[in-house]
Amino acid sequence: MLLAIDIGNTHATLGLYDGERLRAEWRLSTHPARTADELGALLTPLMERRAGEARGLRALTGAIIASVVPAATEPYRRAVEEWAGVRCLVVGPGLKTLPIRYADPEQVGPDRVVNAVAARRLWGGAVIVADLGTATTLDVVSAAGEFLGGAICPGVHTCAEALSARGARLSRVPLTAPPAAIGATTAENIQSGLILGHAALIDGLARRMRAELGGAARVVATGGLASLIAPHSAEIEEVRPHLTLEGLRLIYEQNR
Repeated sequence: MLLAIDIGNTHATLGLYDGERLRAEWRLSTHPARTADELGALLTPLMERRAGEARGLRALTGAIIASVVPAATEPYRRAVEEWAGVRCLVVGPGLKTLPIRYADPEQVGPDRVVNAVAARRLWGGAVIVADLGTATTLDVVSAAGEFLGGAICPGVHTCAEALSARGARLSRVPLTAPPAAIGATTAENIQSGLILGHAALIDGLARRMRAELGGAARVVATGGLASLIAPHSAEIEEVRPHLTLEGLRLIYEQNR
């Protein structure tokens, strides 16, 4: 069994694969200060309870990590290798993924490369992936299967926190869609800007990117906030919650 680990700025998402089947999934808060021993002690009961594996981490045959938090990468890698006794791959230079047409390929976030690999395999052709988390990224894969780059924007939660922190009369509101774009209350005004405004941001960028590609491009969404934003977007055609985990599995297979 393969453990795929996606370490984001806010959460680490872990998926346990039995072949191509996602057997279990869980989310942990990203705490870079955790040691390898703390993580091993935390992951072992999760394997036992959520995946029904009495052997805990010893049931693994492999593992792979994509991380945008460098301080957390090494503790996770060591936890897996020391507690499971298997090699843990880390997405970065040296692993086979897909051609990266970027000014400096080493500056591309590993999660963006992973999403591009999954999108290319699942849909083929030109694809734009909107990943909605702490940041919202739009990643563009060309019709030839190359990662071209894209856009990085503040995520919905990030915008909400900044608004409440800098606006004396603008308090935090529930992140739900308002009944209309023209809000009748301050809370609805903020929700319109955050939810509908974010959907419009994605739509506008996707249309510009499609025009620059010079042809059709499928737009798909993933990330913790994808299901919140996608219903209000005219361009997002499909939501894939486990796209990053699936990309990690595919990259592991490419490099095994």
